[in-house]
Amino acid sequence: MSETVRTRAGGDRGDARGGGGRVGGVLSGLAVALGCLLFLGGFVWGAVLYQPYTVPTDSMSPTVEAGARVLAQRIDGSEVKRGDVVVFKEALWGDMPMVKRVVGIGGDKVAGAGGRLTVNGRPIDEPYLRSKDAGMGQEFSVTVPDGKLFLLGDERRNSMDSRVHLQEAGQGSVPRSAVTGRVDAIAWPMDGVLERPTGFAALPGGISEPGPVRLVVAAIVGGAALILVGAAYGPLARLAGRRGSGGRSRREEEAVAA
Repeated sequence: MSETVRTRAGGDRGDARGGGGRVGGVLSGLAVALGCLLFLGGFVWGAVLYQPYTVPTDSMSPTVEAGARVLAQRIDGSEVKRGDVVVFKEALWGDMPMVKRVVGIGGDKVAGAGGRLTVNGRPIDEPYLRSKDAGMGQEFSVTVPDGKLFLLGDERRNSMDSRVHLQEAGQGSVPRSAVTGRVDAIAWPMDGVLERPTGFAALPGGISEPGPVRLVVAAIVGGAALILVGAAYGPLARLAGRRGSGGRSRREEEAVAA
């Protein structure tokens, strides 16, 4: 009689373990499947929205150092706002991809005096510069032509930017159509997302919103984590089952012997 009871109890425990194992296997498979979807989807989403560039010079230092790898969101030139760090290509600038900061758009009066930048008469706070002195060796004042952008590097003392082309009207400004992307993040070294400068926020049109780069990274990292957790569950569950089964077998043998 006692042997029958023990056999039935053992069978019930085995069924419970089997049911739990099946449920765990299903959950493990779902975690891996969802992880793959997020991981691959994040990469595809990022590839559609973003283009990587390597910055060859230090003209945007200290914001973006030479050799840094940046992620630029593919945007239309009409979406560019003051303060954006953009990638553009224009013949007068060497007909190669360049990275500069937009400080003025069509119709703006951009001026530099006493080491300070003003736009439409408003002094601009530029915390991204290496020092409070904007480093403009010569005073200037120019009205940006319609449909054009006035660009400066953050390393004002050494960068070749719009201010060195002011001898002729409009020379050195860049058409909006030349812009191919807006820098959202520095991928290497991993400095993260570029913050939008609030110094331009009070001007008409305000500043742009960051792109979805954080969501893209979260999808990739979250997907990778789900894949690892789901893949690890099966071996861990089997190991735990073997240990539990071994412990019960020894206890049953001791009970029978007693």
